Amino acid sequence: MLESAKLVGAGAATIGLAGAGVGIGIVFGSSIISVARNPSLAKQLFGYAILGSASTEAIALFAPMMAFLTSFVFQ
Repeated sequence: MLESAKLVGAGAATIGLAGAGVGIGIVFGSSIISVARNPSLAKQLFGYAILGSASTEAIALFAPMMAFLTSFVFQ
């Protein structure tokens, strides 16, 4: 019973990875729109897009970490 609850919890924790994919899509989609509106700021906007992508990926790393903690650490 406890093992199945741990597996369900680990699966539920990985749902956060879908949100990370959506977040990165929004960041780069907005970057493309803003470069299309003002091409002279392309380099600065690319830096902002990379920063937004990196922060989204950092948050996304917490989902598998919680899944592994649930699966292997908690007894």
